[in-house]
Amino acid sequence: MYSDPDRIRRRLLAMLPAAALLGACGKSAAPGAGSASAIASAGNGAGLAGTPDLSKVTLVLGDQVRLLQTKAEAAGVLKDLPYKIQWASFQGAAPLFEAVVSGDVDTAMAADTPALAAAAGGARVKVVAASVSSPVGVAILVPPNSPIKTVADLRGRNVIVSSARGSVSHFLLFGALREAGLKPDDVNTGFMLPSDAAVAFSSGKVEAWATFGTYQAAAELRGARVLRDGVGINSGIGVIAASDAALADAGKRAALADVLQRLAQSNVWANAHPKEYTDVFQRLTGLPPEVASLVVSRDKPQLRAVDGDIVRQLQLVADTFYEAKLFPRRVDASKLVDPSLFRPA
Repeated sequence: MYSDPDRIRRRLLAMLPAAALLGACGKSAAPGAGSASAIASAGNGAGLAGTPDLSKVTLVLGDQVRLLQTKAEAAGVLKDLPYKIQWASFQGAAPLFEAVVSGDVDTAMAADTPALAAAAGGARVKVVAASVSSPVGVAILVPPNSPIKTVADLRGRNVIVSSARGSVSHFLLFGALREAGLKPDDVNTGFMLPSDAAVAFSSGKVEAWATFGTYQAAAELRGARVLRDGVGINSGIGVIAASDAALADAGKRAALADVLQRLAQSNVWANAHPKEYTDVFQRLTGLPPEVASLVVSRDKPQLRAVDGDIVRQLQLVADTFYEAKLFPRRVDASKLVDPSLFRPA
């Protein structure tokens, strides 16, 4: 695993203004089955004769809270790899994408908005696969005894967003305020990494918190009330993005094409075996069992190719943030995707 996410976090904080910125087989199937053609075809069209020596390839896979890694290991899809992988797990998408930009990590798993925010900030990345899951896994939370009953009640209040401008949580807050007839300036918005925000929220120092995933689930189980979840606002699209540098490397490109097929298999297995997946997820992450169970019950994506429908939804989100002057430039979603690397088996 990547050994120094704090270094990346420090670099992110220094660069944040400029950056304003996830089948057909179960666990029992051989993970590499059907992947040989993907490896051969991904080597920039070189064919078998030009297939790179994958034994010399190391792919660094970016992750958040070990979600991808846990699922892949639980499903057993990473056995007998012809290449090496390392995992780099981060608290949120902003530091993860900074690691991709710096070249320390080859890929990033994130929601749609952070990927678009990174692109708007100049990151040289491409979305190579997508998934769609329920938007209930992102929410604006308030303490259980809070006098805040509706989003409209946030006027003049302090709201913390995890983890940065352009995050999936920020998009939810922006959409919820607009839905309630408020402007972004009607609330006092701050940005904190999820672990720091969780401490502040549990100690009563945060009036409202826009967050996601395991952090959201843990807070809810401690009594936090959902003021507004992402249904009807967030797309529910998650993406796997890869750096242009990794995609230009024939060996890494071929390895990535193969690993995407394996990750697709891991989703199929996890959706079909929720109890087994929950047990492994809880053990590997160290989360309380009830938190792990809630997260797994919400996270049921299947990896998809980045088709025209995905591009249209990404463009809608990108345009919304650009028109709100939250992105420094307009992102053309059709140029942000590389649809050639992944096709579901």
